[in-house]
Amino acid sequence: MADTPRFNPKDPAHDPAEGEGPIPRQQTAEQPDEQENGKPAVHPVDEKLPPLKMATTGLQHVAAMYAGVVAPPLIVGAAVGLSATELTFLTGACLFTAGLATFLQTLGIWNIGARLPFVNGVTFAGVAPMLAVVDSTDDKKDALPIIFGAVIVAGVLGFIAAPFFSKLVRFFPPVVTGTVITLIGVSLMPVAFGWAQGPSPDAPDFGSATNLGLAGVTLLVVLLLRRFTRGFVKQIAVLLGLVIGTVIAIPFGATDFGPVAEADIIGFPTPFHFGPPQFALAAIISLCVVMVVSMTESTADMLALGEIVDKPADEKTIAAGLRADTLGSAISPVFNGFMCSAFAQNIGLVAMTRIRSRFVVAAGGGFLVLMGLCPIAASLIAVVPRPVLGGAGVVLFGSVAASGIQTLVKAGLEKDNNVLIVAVSLAVGIIPITAPEFYHAFPETAKIILDSGISTGCVAAVLLNLVFNHLGRGQDRDDVTAPMEPAADLPAHRQGAGAH
Repeated sequence: MADTPRFNPKDPAHDPAEGEGPIPRQQTAEQPDEQENGKPAVHPVDEKLPPLKMATTGLQHVAAMYAGVVAPPLIVGAAVGLSATELTFLTGACLFTAGLATFLQTLGIWNIGARLPFVNGVTFAGVAPMLAVVDSTDDKKDALPIIFGAVIVAGVLGFIAAPFFSKLVRFFPPVVTGTVITLIGVSLMPVAFGWAQGPSPDAPDFGSATNLGLAGVTLLVVLLLRRFTRGFVKQIAVLLGLVIGTVIAIPFGATDFGPVAEADIIGFPTPFHFGPPQFALAAIISLCVVMVVSMTESTADMLALGEIVDKPADEKTIAAGLRADTLGSAISPVFNGFMCSAFAQNIGLVAMTRIRSRFVVAAGGGFLVLMGLCPIAASLIAVVPRPVLGGAGVVLFGSVAASGIQTLVKAGLEKDNNVLIVAVSLAVGIIPITAPEFYHAFPETAKIILDSGISTGCVAAVLLNLVFNHLGRGQDRDDVTAPMEPAADLPAHRQGAGAH
């Protein structure tokens, strides 16, 4: 790199027609940090675009991740039994806290924030453990306070561990991260199937042909939009599928506009609206495992994004990014939000649009905060019928599993050790899905952890990778999977991933 220009104006990746903005001036070895006029060169990551372009491209990032942000509160809120009004409040709170976490990541303060075009929001990895907490709680009113208390503790511990975790990247190669991401998608597929059948198992039309038909039509609309459209429309295919599916559901009486009519125009996510946090050891352990999973995913995403934007993420950047993730997660429950992590689908958006400015993503964070402060905007998602959500969820959750498979393809599965790691970890992780009563004889506190396939699968993958690929210096050391390297495979298999 020392004798080659960092930016090449003839490179098609820097074509302003593709929407990247001004072409950076060519830098030489003699002038690595200056333009021809002697002023410091502005890296595309730090470039501030015109206001209109900043706003529209920021909205595009919101559109790409909106469905992913609102899905976890919908899933958990429905399991708790929240009313439509409370569900709207919880959804708005998660949008608000996602915006705050995105600010921390993109703008940064002190040694907090990767200062890359990095979108943060509610992580899917925490959904299954949170549902396990809900199922094990006798009084459902206590479920959210217990979850919030566990997330706060996990966030604080993660913040403290961030600089140390950034040094342990070599223990989380693609064979581990790919397994975990695959389990996230597989573990959430039953949620999509449940939505497709209807809002409640007790309803007379649960699983009816009408409900399944609405789910199928929504799925078909999303697929057609992805196949036959381009650009911005293609990026928001899931969002458009939800809108079209909702409209189609109106004649069938499946669409309820009550939440919109009851929502206020302006509101604020009152701190600890659902009660002060409660601290249960089993829930804390489960969410701490999720935090490790989340930090692993974020590390992989930062390595990939750093290569995409031509600003490789070093150990210091990773540590700062993890601090933003964990601090955002610790603050989130105060405003009734859940654990926050990176949104990989937005990394794909950066790669496709070639707009690398972190301020664009910060503008998207601003829109998320505004949506969180406008309950009527957050209530719109509550209008979407569950079968319609189910149809879109098949794509959303399935893409997460597909992203994990893409990662595993690059993980060196031609090596027997890695095949065993993946095989056993996936088997352990899908036990709660395929055999829900498998751990029925265990104490309830242990079941909170064991009933989360993501948590158990992650622990199994990490331990097996240590045993097979790191411990000892025997004859199998030449089969060790290479750790995640910024310049290796990550951009190729992560840039289009939708892990959240």
